[in-house]
Amino acid sequence: MKKIFLTIILAAALTSVKAQTQPQPQIETPQLEYVMQLKVTLGEAYSVGETPEGRRQVIPITGGTFEGPLLKGTILNGGADYQMADPKTNRTSIEAIYSIKTDDGVYIHIRNKGIICTGQNEQGQPSFYFKAAPKFEAPNDSKYAWLNNAIYVCSPTFGGNFQGIVLNVWKVK
Repeated sequence: MKKIFLTIILAAALTSVKAQTQPQPQIETPQLEYVMQLKVTLGEAYSVGETPEGRRQVIPITGGTFEGPLLKGTILNGGADYQMADPKTNRTSIEAIYSIKTDDGVYIHIRNKGIICTGQNEQGQPSFYFKAAPKFEAPNDSKYAWLNNAIYVCSPTFGGNFQGIVLNVWKVK
């Protein structure tokens, strides 16, 4: 019995030493590649009111433009930003659904989900967080099909004279 117990302890110790001496896998930090800036014009927001899910707000998307190193065009009228606000947590879930048209006539659908949070950071200072992850649906037979095969993130730019929202989009590499 003692011999079996000592064998188990010795095996566990050797396994531990072996695990410590093996090289650890490299952890790759994702990089970001700039894709485009969208300048989105908005219609008058309205509220559905309190629903079982929270306070539903809708902001119509009426148009705009977009431009990046590999694409350029217009944002089509008819989409909307659907928001669900929770005043108890100061958190709003957003889902914007709309389409764009490139200057060479290709239509691309976008579904952009994200969150807006306000409150205080760890130091007690006011904080504001607004990030989203757009998902593109471009035609497979177009030169924009590359948009279908990656994860994207976006965040707004505030300020300036533009009446609407400006979103900067990056591809996660």
